Amino acid sequence: MIYLCNFKHKKTKTLKMRTLEAFALSLFLVFLVKWVNSDSNSLPGRDQFLSCMSTHSDSSFKNPKSFIHNPDSRLYADFSQSLSQNYNFLSLNFTSQKPIMIVTPRTESEVQRSLLCSRKLGVQVRTKSGGHDYEGLSYLSLDSPFIILDLVNVRSIDINLADETAWVGAGATIGELYYKIAKFSEIHGFPAGTCPSVGVGGHFSGGGFGAMMRKHGLAADNIVDARFVDANGRIYNSRREMGEDLFWAIRGGGAASFGVVVSWKVKLVRVPEKVTCFTRYLPFTQNMTKIVHRWQHIAADFEADLFIRVIIYNSGGSVQATFQANYLGGIDKLIPLMNQKFPELGLRVQDCSEMSWIDSIMYFNWKKGQPLETLLDREQRYNDLYFKAKSDFVKNPVPEIGLEGIWKRFHEVESPMMIMEPLGGKMYEIGERETPFPHRRGNLYNIQYMVKWRVKDIGEMEKHVRWMRLLYRYMSVYVSGSPRGAYLNYRDLDLGMNRGVNTSFEDARLWGFRYFGSNFKRLAMVKGKIDPTNFFRNEQSIPPLVV
Repeated sequence: MIYLCNFKHKKTKTLKMRTLEAFALSLFLVFLVKWVNSDSNSLPGRDQFLSCMSTHSDSSFKNPKSFIHNPDSRLYADFSQSLSQNYNFLSLNFTSQKPIMIVTPRTESEVQRSLLCSRKLGVQVRTKSGGHDYEGLSYLSLDSPFIILDLVNVRSIDINLADETAWVGAGATIGELYYKIAKFSEIHGFPAGTCPSVGVGGHFSGGGFGAMMRKHGLAADNIVDARFVDANGRIYNSRREMGEDLFWAIRGGGAASFGVVVSWKVKLVRVPEKVTCFTRYLPFTQNMTKIVHRWQHIAADFEADLFIRVIIYNSGGSVQATFQANYLGGIDKLIPLMNQKFPELGLRVQDCSEMSWIDSIMYFNWKKGQPLETLLDREQRYNDLYFKAKSDFVKNPVPEIGLEGIWKRFHEVESPMMIMEPLGGKMYEIGERETPFPHRRGNLYNIQYMVKWRVKDIGEMEKHVRWMRLLYRYMSVYVSGSPRGAYLNYRDLDLGMNRGVNTSFEDARLWGFRYFGSNFKRLAMVKGKIDPTNFFRNEQSIPPLVV
């Protein structure tokens, strides 16, 4: 997953849209009425949860109060502040979205007991790693009363250079993982995202785009083992114990649908001594459309060591493009390659910088020259308060006239952005059924659309979300179809939502095939085996299919 945490830079609705929005609104109102009419005193509270947790004989439960947080706690108050920055909370601002309590377990046994007590008391669980879920499904709920299982204290990282692996706690961030690797080795890295504060729990289990994916694949492609707790509190200490079907499902299918991954074992990759990065800014006047059009034809065919993404944005009323690259090698090899394959960009030696792999992470996060300890900051977020995002996969280059239609629409709002990330290389070598992530060979690049706004106002939200939906509609003729692909880690509730605990496989096909293609059925069958009662559920969780 590629996030732009700190990016810097020099009206008619279809029937389908109306139907989806009307369904969503009616669903929210049902939940609201259901909540308002319920007896809040009947909901389980901290005392009941503490009592349940304290029945455990393990010595670690002598003081469960230390990791169970009520609404009057400082941790809960901090959470509420961050919650208010999600646009869904702005549009659906009612009490049922807030958790009864937040649980921050430190060990597998505390995770286990938290799940057992939640089931006993009849509350749902939302598992939070870094809290970057685009639609807030790791900390919001429109269904039953719920607790948040925040894995912030399950974040140990153990590096084993002998076999070039690392065990990573699911509550760690990718920045913490990168920092730890760099402290141990100058020749190892890991292919994951560019935003350091993203939690590995969601990032890995949703796939995990990154600047080395053309060389080494997704983060999920480099997971070799995991520890997992199911809805019955059973702890699976290895891939062997959980079986290949479940292990397959949690590496790209969204682990929160199946249980709680406590830790991941990843395979480290070798990185060269020198990595070359460049950022090339193109104003609209400098043949921007033709150069972006040319990029579409060649970006997926470059040698796997080279990753060039394109970021389109509106800067002061003018649409611009930024070409940002990561090359696993030196300038001496990159310049001849670019002159041969992509001379239109006009890359010069002075545009490029050689650095270590870990410094390239800082470069891609727009923090070149800052201390590596910046990677440990878990609070990095978008500078703007609210945003709405969507995604697409492109199989054939968008024609120049299609690109110009995008640029025209980018003048209609303040902060639109489109990030185009090339596939090819290793991404084409891995089959579409080897993991739940199916968007492999045949796809040229992924698009992440985003629009941001600062004002906490329903009118502003509706304006920007409407603009995003219209852009998405415009792009329909230029992107993949049958189904139109989407990326789970750029979650989008516009694609469809579950109808609660009884959502059927057929109901969920609406959105499931967008993310997973034909893998969706296998995911639902795995769900039917590991969680047949659908305890782990959210508005876009995999429904159980029992055959």
